[in-house]
Amino acid sequence: MTEDKRIGDCQSCGKCDEQNNSLQGFDDAVRAAAAIQRNSYEQNLTRERKATLERDNAVGLQRETFSRNAVVRPSTPGHEGAIVNTHDGLTLYTLIIYSENYAGILNQITAVFTRRQVNIESLNVCASSTPGVHKYTITCYCKKEMAEMLVKQIEKKIDVLQANCFVDDEIFILETSLLKLATPNVLTNPDVSRVVRRYDARFVEVNPTYTIVEKTGITDDVLQLFRVLDDMGCVLQFVRTGRIAVTKSCIERLDQYLTQREEDQNELKK
Repeated sequence: MTEDKRIGDCQSCGKCDEQNNSLQGFDDAVRAAAAIQRNSYEQNLTRERKATLERDNAVGLQRETFSRNAVVRPSTPGHEGAIVNTHDGLTLYTLIIYSENYAGILNQITAVFTRRQVNIESLNVCASSTPGVHKYTITCYCKKEMAEMLVKQIEKKIDVLQANCFVDDEIFILETSLLKLATPNVLTNPDVSRVVRRYDARFVEVNPTYTIVEKTGITDDVLQLFRVLDDMGCVLQFVRTGRIAVTKSCIERLDQYLTQREEDQNELKK
C-alpha cells in the first residue's frame, strides 16, 4: 500500500472536508439562534402573542384559531351531563363533609358512592376555617334514604370528623362559571352584551378571536345564562366549578362537634 492510499489519510478521500463544511453550517445556525433573546418566559410569551395577532390580522376576523373548536354550534340536548336534569323522581342533595387533612381520605369518601352506584354530580375540596380540617362539598341525585345512608357510611371512616346532607333550601349556594364566546358574534349581535349585563355577569377577556365571560351565582342562574347565550349560537366553551355551600343555621355544627369532643376527652383524662 502506497503512502497516499493509507487509511486515515484525509488528503486523499475528501470526506473530512465535507464534514467540516457541514459542521461550519451547523455552527452558523447555532450562533444565529443564540443571537435571538430566548432566555425569558415573558419574552417568549410576548413573541407568541405578537405572532398570533399578526396571523389573525392577516386572515381577518375568525371564530376560533383551533380547528377542534372552529365551529360555533348549539349544544345537543341530552349531551350536557348535569346541565339537563334527567334524574326524574330524585332530589339533588348536597353533602358537606369535614375530615382530617390526611392523604387518601378523598378516595375513601368517593368509594362509598361507588359501592352504592350513586353518581357524583360535583365535588369541591378546600381547607376549612379550622386548622388541619378539610371540607368536602359533594352533590348527587338520590332519594332521602340513600343520602342518609351515605352520610352514616362516610362518618364511619376514622379520619372523617362530621358529615351532613342538605337540600338546596337549607344551605346558601354559589357557583362560578366561564363562558368562551366568539368575538365576531358578540360584536355583531348587541343582544349578547345585554344578556350578560342582565344576568349580572362580567367580561374578563376580549380579543379579536374570543371573549371570556364570568358568571357567579346560584346553579339555576349559571345554567340559564349558558342556555340563553347558547341559543344565540355564540358559545365556544362552557365550564363551571363545583358548588360551594354554607349552612343557614346559626350554629356551626363542626365547632359544636369539636367542642363536645374536647369536653369528652377532658372527662376521660380525669
